[in-house]
Amino acid sequence: MLHFEPFSTFSILALIVCFLLVCVFEFVNGFHDTANAVATVIYTNSLKPRTAVIWSGLMNFVGVVLGGISVAYGLVELLPADVLSPPNGDPAVPMLIALFGTALFWNLFTWWFGIPNSSSHCVIGALIGIAVGDALLHTRALGNSVDWSQIWKILRALAISPLLGLIGAGLLYFILKHLVRDKALYEPPQGGAPPRGWVRGLLILTCTGVSFSHGSNDGQKSIGLIMLTIIGLLPTTFALNPGALPQLGHIAQHAVAAAPLLDKYDHDGLRDQAIASAARLMQTDAAHVAPPHLRADLYEVVAGLKAVAANPQATAKERATAKGISARMRPTVEYAPWWVRLLSALCLGIGTMVGYRRIVHTLGEKIGNTHLTPAQGASAELVGAGLIATAGYTGLPVSTTHIITAGIAGTMLGSGSGINRGMLVKIALAWLFTLPVTITIAAALFYILGG
Repeated sequence: MLHFEPFSTFSILALIVCFLLVCVFEFVNGFHDTANAVATVIYTNSLKPRTAVIWSGLMNFVGVVLGGISVAYGLVELLPADVLSPPNGDPAVPMLIALFGTALFWNLFTWWFGIPNSSSHCVIGALIGIAVGDALLHTRALGNSVDWSQIWKILRALAISPLLGLIGAGLLYFILKHLVRDKALYEPPQGGAPPRGWVRGLLILTCTGVSFSHGSNDGQKSIGLIMLTIIGLLPTTFALNPGALPQLGHIAQHAVAAAPLLDKYDHDGLRDQAIASAARLMQTDAAHVAPPHLRADLYEVVAGLKAVAANPQATAKERATAKGISARMRPTVEYAPWWVRLLSALCLGIGTMVGYRRIVHTLGEKIGNTHLTPAQGASAELVGAGLIATAGYTGLPVSTTHIITAGIAGTMLGSGSGINRGMLVKIALAWLFTLPVTITIAAALFYILGG
């Protein structure tokens, strides 16, 4: 039986602070990401700011509830299994402080200068940094701690989606301009007057779409982070999914099926712990094992199966078997209570209400050489909503900020007005520096605090 040290008073206090930090992070996330959803309706006077924020928050909540949790855990699984599933509070403290401290710093830094920045980028960079710091602490090669295949998969989605937003929104605006001749669509807002009825309805519709898709994708990221925190705070209560407890009797069977695959393909040291965890699961009645211990072993086996599924030396049948066993084991440890989803949506909505003005001003007036028109806002948001929703249901995290910003830039190019090079350079620099800065800060914090 594994032995884990009990909670220390410092760990309890630190984890409570971390829980507050994850709420603050989501609040700040609203400055950047959700502001993109309400930017066009507020800037064009289609809705009053308070009404727009409440409506956007409601649609975010619906998106979070209906969007599943594939993005949530696809993101946090960038962490090594021994960091991802700490059975008591002590190992969780440096991970959570490094994660939230880094992401909060960079989010606030870019928001202060009114630069649309991706909270997704911040979180991903911090998670990679923690994995790097873990490798340094345990003197392991980076390949043994960092799941590069998952990282490249996520980074590809982050890199390609803004290009699709740029091209898609530009083309949609071009088509719209040649099919719909109503001048009201192509004129910037004048004073405080809202656009005419159908134009206003179109902008509200696109705001709704972006808000819903934002909840189905970006909202999931906070769900994963909140779950990491509450599992660190109360591992006995939240380590396992209450809804999956009737399936605990099958854990030993899954471990028996997984063991030969782990033993055959994991002699390279990537997942030595997974073999030992599978052996314990086979020999133990899961119903009588402390939930934190069981969670730790389950995640080690899931991580090992993931490595087998990505191993080119494994046959197609073996890879499919590894994925199937993993899929049956995951629901026991990958879940989110309803109140976690509600908390995520509330923090996003409140953050938008307080800090949206800087980003709305940037999107409306500083990306192009001319002010944003209803047609440009609608085109960017229609394409953005489609891309974000698609990514949310395929388990890939993408950046609402990057997609909407790129979409507005595409419509500016499509209209022939051109884009503001100075602002574009600032956005590009923030995009380029986010990962190296957050990786470095998080790795340093985790190494110092974890040592």
